[in-house]
Amino acid sequence: MLIGNLATDVELREVGEGKHRATFLLAVDRPRGDSADFVGVVAWDKQAEACAEQLAKGRRVALDGRLRSRTWDEGGKRRSAIEVVAHHLEFMSATAGAVVA
Repeated sequence: MLIGNLATDVELREVGEGKHRATFLLAVDRPRGDSADFVGVVAWDKQAEACAEQLAKGRRVALDGRLRSRTWDEGGKRRSAIEVVAHHLEFMSATAGAVVA
């Protein structure tokens, strides 16, 4: 489970007929509060659409999900990334949150 603020706006892409993928970076404060870790997050389909409609850079969210490692070739170099695939998201605010399962 992670709680943090969006460090980027949500990028929504259609990746097939009726299938959507949203990506964003989440800034998660370290325990001492002196710095943050930046975690890539991926949401799919209805969650992805809800993220694109309701989230923007700076918005606070809580999420749980699983880690996924992926690799790809870019410009002749092998790249890799670890990201969180969201299972459950809660859009938070100072007064209330909206849950997107």
